[in-house]
Amino acid sequence: MSRAFVNEDATHEPEPRYTLPSRESPRFDAAAARALLEGAHIGNTQSAEAATGYDWGDPVLIPHIEDLIREAEALDDTRMVRLGRRYLLKAGC
Repeated sequence: MSRAFVNEDATHEPEPRYTLPSRESPRFDAAAARALLEGAHIGNTQSAEAATGYDWGDPVLIPHIEDLIREAEALDDTRMVRLGRRYLLKAGC
């Protein structure tokens, strides 16, 4: 391979880890919604989708996303509010 295409100085960020309860847990969907927003926040939605099994905008998580938006609004976390609203738009809301 040509050295022009090798970046030996590139840093590779490790994939984020999401702490999720078991899929059978009644808390799984809420944790998955949070993980998807956290993944989007760091610019790595794909890792959160892989960890949760949910796609960005999956309508199943709408109630949990709405809860997270209210939580972010109470904390004045405008970035998470925007991400939550983007999720809802993708979900068709």
